[in-house]
Order: sequence, then C-alpha cells, then structure tokens
Amino acid sequence: MTVLKEEIREIAARVYPKVIEYRQHLHANPELSFKEYQTSAFVKGRLTEIGIEWKSVTETGIVGIIKGDKPSDKVIALRADMDALPITEQNEVAYASKNIGVMHACGHDCHTASLLGVATILQTLKSKFGGTIKLIFQPGEEILPGGASLMIKEGALADPVPMAVIGQHVMPALEAGQVGVRSGKFMASMDELFVTVRGKGGHGAQPHLNIDPVLIASHIIVALQQVVSRTANPFAPTVLSFGKVIANGAINVIPDEVYMEGTFRAMDETWRARAHDKMKKVATGIAESMGGTCDFTIVKGYPHLINDEEITRKVKVCLREYLGHDKIKDIEPWMASEDFAYYSQVTNSCYYLLGVGNKSRGIVSSLHTPTFNIDETSLIEAPGLMAYIALTLLEN
Repeated sequence: MTVLKEEIREIAARVYPKVIEYRQHLHANPELSFKEYQTSAFVKGRLTEIGIEWKSVTETGIVGIIKGDKPSDKVIALRADMDALPITEQNEVAYASKNIGVMHACGHDCHTASLLGVATILQTLKSKFGGTIKLIFQPGEEILPGGASLMIKEGALADPVPMAVIGQHVMPALEAGQVGVRSGKFMASMDELFVTVRGKGGHGAQPHLNIDPVLIASHIIVALQQVVSRTANPFAPTVLSFGKVIANGAINVIPDEVYMEGTFRAMDETWRARAHDKMKKVATGIAESMGGTCDFTIVKGYPHLINDEEITRKVKVCLREYLGHDKIKDIEPWMASEDFAYYSQVTNSCYYLLGVGNKSRGIVSSLHTPTFNIDETSLIEAPGLMAYIALTLLEN
C-alpha cells in the first residue's frame, strides 16, 4: 500500500480546496435533523459530478457505491452524518449560518465534506483496487430515533453487506492533525428521562395541610444517585443527570406537581435494562411513601458504541502509517452518545475522533456551542486518511 498511499496523498492535496468549499457551503446552509433536503440534494449533485452511482435511503439519506475494477467481493462502508443543531451561531466568519437558529455546531458539515473528498479519491483510484465502497450519508443523528437506525432498517447495510463500517467525528479537544481512537466500548448509550411528581399544593406556611411534591422530587433526585453509586458495578461506566426541574410555585406557594427531565447513560445493555427498572421502582416508591405519585417515563435512545477489536487494530495501523505514530492518541471512554452505535451493534465497526482544535488560534470551543468552529487544516488529512483505511481493509 506504500505506493498507493502516496497517490492518495497527492489526490487528497488536490481535492482539499474543494473539501473546504463543500464544508463552508454546508456550514452556511445548515438544516435540522430529518429536514436535510437541500443538504441531501447538494450531496447527490456532488456524487453525480464525481461519477458515483447513488440511491436514496430514507427521505434524505443517501448511499453511494464505488466498485473497484479489480475482482473482489469485499465491501467496506464509510459513514458521515448531515444534520445540524437548533443553535444560533455566534462566529463572525464569512461562511456563518444563513439560517437563524440553526448551526453546524457538531461538525457534521465537516463529516459530509470529508466523505465527499474520500469519494473523489476512491473514484479516481478505482482502477487500482478491488471490492466495493459504500458511502453512507446519513440524516438525523442528533435526535431520536436516530437516522442510523432508519438507514439500517431501509437497507443501507444490505446488498451488498459490508464487512465493516468506518466513521469519524470531529473533536476540538484534540489538535488539528491528531486522531484519537479506542478499542472496545467507546461511547455510552443514551436514554431520556421524563418525570412528573404529583402531590397537593397549598400555602407554604401550612405544609402540614399539603403533600409537597418539591420535597418528594428532591428525595427522588438524591435517591436515584444511589442507582449509580450503590447498584451499578463500579467498573461499569454510568451517568445519571437531571438538567431540568420545574416546580412552578412561588416563595409561599407549594405547587401541585414538579416536572423533571434527565438523561441516563451506560456502556452495558444488560445493566441498562436493570437500571431502568430500578429507577422507576425507587422513584414511585418514594413518592408513594410520602403521599404522592410519580409518573416515570424512559424514552430509550441509542445503544452504546463498540469499536470492534480486530477492525480497530487494523485501523490503528493505518492511522500510524498515514499520519505517523506521534499523531495517534489513545483516548478514554466518552459518555456522550452517537447513533453510529447502531452500526456497531450489527456489524464490525470503528469510530475515531478527528482533531480539529487549535489553541494558538483560539479554536477551542466545545461541540454543541454557538462558537464551535474548526481549524480547516484538519481537512487536509481527513479524506486521505479514511480512503487509505478503506483500501487497506479491502486489501487485507
């Protein structure tokens, strides 16, 4: 692959200006989850220009197909997500979002632009390899049920079936030029918690005549932390957080009910199911013991993401060969969640982090913030790197 690696680098350097053009266009024209109509049309147009066959999967999803000219029945899938977030951008850049209240604050514009760059590289080199590359441009990563689950249901991984799916996510905590990767359990499952505690409201000076849902809710929040500290295996990463609590009373008014929203995250599906049952029992039991009631609803989200050990080992070799040993970082488990996990639950997968930060230039804002941006030099290496991974996996 040494000779081919240099060809990939050469083509990647030529396509880099186009990748930046793609990224800035997408960044300026973001669309929310499952509404990526113009984004989808843009991707289809670019694939057609490159000469790549594609088909629609779901309303806005796309799967492109590149078949190498050499004989091989091996198949690799590469995935990028396309949706943006409901955030108003605060960056003062020429390509800032034109859609007020919508922003590519999670880097999906970079993922899509990079995969279009990969497509150009692989289409140019199709006479040099055998096998099939599936290019998955996926909608709706940011909200349930997750575009990945719908793409899988509608056949994105069928006909032909890939032996592995590879994906990447931008990461501002890593400097541009670096890549982070981890084998095994990498990202957490995600469940949404919606809790309503009901009591009997009244005057704050007469608590003996009321059933205080604020007090009940407070006990529930504290007690539920025991699900993590005293029920979960200490070696099983678990997070339980409540970020929204509404008790719409006043300084001297106890309300009739308290409403809460939270998130539960884990990296073990068996424990996840047990925790759901435990949380409901704890919450309803406390409410009843204090004279109130509790409705505890869990909306099950994405599963945990697993990087296949063997595929990830091969990807790490590719990363070192393409970027150099000093650019590769072994990273810790990440309790964020990603619907790429659906791919990892049904086939061999590897999901790695692409460094896009630059402390010296002040490019340090976190994902999902109104000032998130990237050092665009990170897109010099990204397309070539993914193309090199794909061709190496096909060859080996």
